[in-house]
Amino acid sequence: MTLRNLALSALLLMTAAWGHAEQYVAGQHYKVLVNTTMARDPEKIEVVEVFWYGCGHCNHFEPTVQAWKKFLQADVDFYQVPAQFSRQWKIHAGLFYLTHALKVNDKVHQAIFDEIHKKRNPLLDKDDQKEFLAKYGVSEEDFDKFDDSFGVRRQLKMADQMVRTWAISGVPAVIVNGKYMVNASSAGGEEKVFDVVNFLIEKERQARKS
Repeated sequence: MTLRNLALSALLLMTAAWGHAEQYVAGQHYKVLVNTTMARDPEKIEVVEVFWYGCGHCNHFEPTVQAWKKFLQADVDFYQVPAQFSRQWKIHAGLFYLTHALKVNDKVHQAIFDEIHKKRNPLLDKDDQKEFLAKYGVSEEDFDKFDDSFGVRRQLKMADQMVRTWAISGVPAVIVNGKYMVNASSAGGEEKVFDVVNFLIEKERQARKS
């Protein structure tokens, strides 16, 4: 290959890379948040999914979330935050933080979605929640100990403050580094949400290097 052809190939590669980097536009594919938040770990790029267990779209989106998580790099901190837009949402948010306090969320997170959407058990009643969690080794004593505990109430308050600060009106929504919001509408479909999220992660990565 001649020197000219090598230079042309390099230029084409650079153009293609630039085109890929510029394919997502603020205000079109993602929203720049007016009110931003600090990451819980300032050493990492934070990605937060805001969801509700009772949301059909969140249920459908969850396998995509879990598949994406498998390829996270070490500099990314991902976690989920439940929205609390109504009494039902708050009950499910409490269940989410209760399962974290009981250290069983990894085992029951998907099962809660399945219980609500496949088995049509809304898990809004404490007795129903106890019966459900008992299948995963949670005793009634432990349930009562952590349910509505100070730790759970604190997590609920913090989560509600975050969602209000971001001015989220629907779920699922993904927040990148407390600065940007991506959802299915902005990304052009659920399957494209994490394409935009990955772009924003890289954008934050490059900003840290500059």
